[in-house]
Amino acid sequence: MLAYHDEEWGKPCHDSRDLFERLCLEGLQAGLSWSTILNKRERLRTVFHEFEPERVAAMDDEVPALMADPGIIRNRRKIEAIIHNAQLVGTMDAVGESFDSYLWSFVDGKVRVNRPADASAIPPSDPTSTAMSKAMKTRGFKFVGPTIMYAFMQSVGMVNDHVQGCFLCPQNG
Repeated sequence: MLAYHDEEWGKPCHDSRDLFERLCLEGLQAGLSWSTILNKRERLRTVFHEFEPERVAAMDDEVPALMADPGIIRNRRKIEAIIHNAQLVGTMDAVGESFDSYLWSFVDGKVRVNRPADASAIPPSDPTSTAMSKAMKTRGFKFVGPTIMYAFMQSVGMVNDHVQGCFLCPQNG
């Protein structure tokens, strides 16, 4: 958990594969602890082909094997959502639309810094995550509710919610 906090969480991410991985992980986390997801992350990377969207998009036939794998989150709806969402990312790529640019457009390409006093001051969602959720659902994405999308925004650095006193909380500006 500490390495994830110090090295990944809240740092701006613009790599489409990494963005897709984080979207998948946040969807898998719904209803579970984040430590469960991090403990299964390496196996998830293996079975989902390092979260390469084009490879994941072709995994429809692999759902039964995935459901039998104790090293991952064995929730059929979540597994099928990952494959479905990969297909949608592929559709975006096919028409020349950047997944990175699309996602970051919700924050005008800029990191929002909140500087919360403590963890209790961090909201579960906000108007931006709600708008992102609605837009993504309109496109057909699954497991992209406002709370999941807010966690995603935090994960990929669209919003910096490191609390005051944390060495990663910007002190100025």
